[in-house]
Amino acid sequence: MGKEEIRSVIEEDMLFELNTTQQRLKLYNKVPPNGLVLYTGTIVTEEGKEKKVTFGFIIMDGNGTLFGTLSGNTREILHKFTVDLPKKHGRGGQSATRFLRLGDEKRHNYMRKAAELATQLYINAQTSQPNVAGLILAGSADFKTKLSQSDIFDPRLQAKILNVVDVAYGGENGFNQAIELPADVLSNVKFVQEKRLIRKYFEEIGQDTGKYVFGVDDTMKVLEMGAVETLIVWENLDVTRFVLKNTTTGEILIKNLTKDQAADQKNFWDVGTNVELEVQEDMLLLEWFANECRKFGYTLEFVTNKSQEGSQFCRGFGGIGGILRYQLDVRAFDELSDDVADELYSRETVEGMAMLAYWGYLMVNVRLSFYSKLKYD
Repeated sequence: MGKEEIRSVIEEDMLFELNTTQQRLKLYNKVPPNGLVLYTGTIVTEEGKEKKVTFGFIIMDGNGTLFGTLSGNTREILHKFTVDLPKKHGRGGQSATRFLRLGDEKRHNYMRKAAELATQLYINAQTSQPNVAGLILAGSADFKTKLSQSDIFDPRLQAKILNVVDVAYGGENGFNQAIELPADVLSNVKFVQEKRLIRKYFEEIGQDTGKYVFGVDDTMKVLEMGAVETLIVWENLDVTRFVLKNTTTGEILIKNLTKDQAADQKNFWDVGTNVELEVQEDMLLLEWFANECRKFGYTLEFVTNKSQEGSQFCRGFGGIGGILRYQLDVRAFDELSDDVADELYSRETVEGMAMLAYWGYLMVNVRLSFYSKLKYD
């Protein structure tokens, strides 16, 4: 590992721990009588890898079962299978008894297969212990409840059940919904926190509250005014803050440049005086944000592009934006630099994308609320 890679890892850990400490301090209204000490750091395994809490998910309905895990920001589908169960019939007499018996037998076999696969996937063969911190059982029918209470379900996994929740769908769509429902259980998982934070940001734009900002230039202007309450930044934001000096006039300039922009010498040349600007200081913008959050009084939140919302935020908004303390018309002082256009799209286009994302999110939740009230056999 080279020096730059080592520096990158150290900076990433430092920024994360600063953010974690900041969130913990919010839990205290005043300093305890004996003082307060916070220990924060990245838990690593013997192999030197970060240790993340992993939760298991079993999504089960009348069409099949999906097994998955959620670890930090990473969601993974371990296995899934479908099943063809007999429907209820209106036959009477001996036919009804026979179909009922066959149906019960197929349901029992289905439950047994799901239980056996759960043991294979969530029990470590070497230690004979669960490899997940907890289990969430979800589905649109009563299969999940029966599985959780069944004698054929491994007791080691039964002890790990954190919640049994209803979802409107099975399969991967049900998995996505199940991740969000048990919020009290999964509140410490970054994936859930990230989705909710960015949705709140989209709501501000979608409702046109005037309490939002996006893009490097606009965000920096509003931030320096002290108007940013929550600063949202992509954890891999590739922008460097340059402090430049015009050696002829003595003027100090600040430019926030991407890697490609920093490679263009035109960004380090003053056209008016026809001189090259001297670099006084350069720092990753992420690091600068971490250093200055106390000065400007904002909460710094890092997000990834692994969730659907995170991906939209990074692609459509350049990976940086903020929720403001009060309403502010950013358009009034929105002036793009002639030599550095940091926005990926025009303001109208980006706001339109946010509106679509927000209303799409509302429509999905209306559908989920409707279907969750239906009863499935």
